[in-house]
Parts: sequence; structure tokens; C-alpha cells
Amino acid sequence: MPHVHADRRPFLLARNRIQAALRMFLAEQDFIEVDTSTLQVSPGNEAHLHAFATEAITTAGARAPLYLHTSPEFACKKLLAAGERRIACFAHTYRNRERGPLHHPEFTMLEWYRVGESYEVLMQDCAALLQLAAETAGTRVLTFRGRVTDPFASVERVTVAEAFQCHAGIDLLASIDPSGETDRDELAQAMTAVGMRVSSDDTWADLFSRVIVDKVEPHLGMERPTLLTEYPVAEAALARRTAYDPRVAERFELYACGVELANGFGELTDGPEQKRRFELEMREKQRVYGETYPVDEDLIAALDIMPDASGIALGFDRLVMLATGASRIEQVLWAPVADIPE
Repeated sequence: MPHVHADRRPFLLARNRIQAALRMFLAEQDFIEVDTSTLQVSPGNEAHLHAFATEAITTAGARAPLYLHTSPEFACKKLLAAGERRIACFAHTYRNRERGPLHHPEFTMLEWYRVGESYEVLMQDCAALLQLAAETAGTRVLTFRGRVTDPFASVERVTVAEAFQCHAGIDLLASIDPSGETDRDELAQAMTAVGMRVSSDDTWADLFSRVIVDKVEPHLGMERPTLLTEYPVAEAALARRTAYDPRVAERFELYACGVELANGFGELTDGPEQKRRFELEMREKQRVYGETYPVDEDLIAALDIMPDASGIALGFDRLVMLATGASRIEQVLWAPVADIPE
């Protein structure tokens, strides 16, 4: 309706200005902007990410399943394996079973990759982009539903283990052995000791997520941005282990106003190890949801020839929300997907 669009239009114009500013920032650092296909043979292989499925039909009538990607990551890594060294991508991205103030079935993800550079450089990128978004929106603070972050303040950096100890009183690393294997009962006992709920069918990953959501995230990105670093290897996704502690990985997340904005990796370039992780994730997906997605064998092959790199995915719409003070993601989307009646 015209009056609804009129209310949203200032947010949308700010969105365009912020996107143009971020594109300029990346171009000035010699990033090549790439445009990846949203249709993929695998949408991603994380247990709790849900894709939109479709089907390709040839002129002869043959059929093959395809998916709308949950991230442009697989396509970008194939480009790194093909020889690109600095790439960035504003990608329309699709995730099913997600809708709320910060979630939308279709959203824009900004991903960028640096070959031969540490994921520490990505952390510097994050600080610069937060400041640039605020400046472009004409504000000195990021806000979300009464929470405020100063993007120009020094960035807080805390490991996941430190956050568990500080905010939950739990020794996380006591439940992880040097091989990276996790001890569900050890973590459950620690949570019970501090009065947290534990169910008999909870896995270690379930328990880990509960502490993150209930005890850790509410404290992150308050007053100043937070980088939550050194995720356990069991939660490494596509990140490699650190060189100094085999229990943790080169993975970090960026928070502002209690909102997760970005997920960065020192990228894993071991194809067999990545395939092993994907298969574990798909076994968990089958257990919980009764479905799986295929593994992209071309990606697995590409990882073995991909050079060392760091990469990050940033929720562009969320960044716009915080820079403009929007309270719901639909306010910063030009044409939101219609609601599905309950």
C-alpha cells in the first residue's frame, strides 16, 4: 500500500546509499564483485539451515533436483580455486523456516574473500564497515529496539570459552578433548551446576547453542561491537583449526546491539575433512528433521586446490537496520515476501 511504502522509503533510500558506500570500500581495496548463481546442486550442509527446493527439467523431460542457495559461499570458493584472489558478492540468499524481526525467507548477504590473508584482516574490515554504514546513514550510533552500540568505539574481542566462563560460569573447553571430540555429559553437568535446563535427549551441540543463545548473546555488542572468536572445532563449519589449540577453529562472529551481523572463517582447504563434516551435519539433519541435502562434490574437489584464504558473510539487511534504527527487517527490504497465514 502507498502509505506503507511511504513509511519505509527513508529506510530504503538509506539502504541504497549504504550499499553504494560498501561497494566503493571494496572496490578501493581491489575486490572484484562477482555475481553467483542462486541455483545450486547443494544449498549448504549445515544441519539447522533449511533450503527452498526446486527442480530442473531438460528439453527432453529429464528431471534433477536443485536448490536455492542458503549462501553464495560454495560458488565463491570455486572461483577462488579457479584463480580469483579478492572477490565480493551481494547475493540474494534464501532460507526456509525463518521469519521474524531479524529473519526473512529472502535476504541479502554480503560475502567477501581474501586469498593469502589472515582472518584477522576480516576483523579489521568489519570495524571499518560498521563505521562506514553509520557515517553513510548520518548517525554516530547503531541501534536496535532500545539497544545502542558505538561503531567508532574500540571493538571488544572475546573467545567463546571466555564468554562461557564470564556469562554462564561454565568451563567450555573441559568438554572438548584435544582431538576436537566433545563430551556431552561433561557440558550437561556444568550447565546443571549453574541452574540451566538440560534434557536427556540434548546433544552437545544442543547444549552449546542453548548457552550461546540464553547466556552469551544478550551481552554481545552492547555499547561497542563484539567479535566472538575461537569457536569449538565441533562448531567450525567451514573453518580450519587454529595453529595453537586443536580444540578451536578460526571462526568468529560479529555482534552489535546483541544482533549477530557476520560470520568469518580462516577457510578450510582440506576436501576430505570438509566432506566428513558435511556428512556429520547431514546425519544430524536426518535425525532431527528427517531430510538431507546432497554434498557438492565439485566444491570438495575445489577445496583441495583452493589457496589459503579468509572469508566472511555479513547480513547486509541487518546492518542497514542497525544503521537506520529499523525495528523489523521488512522495513529495509524493497519488496518483502508476503506472509504465510498461520
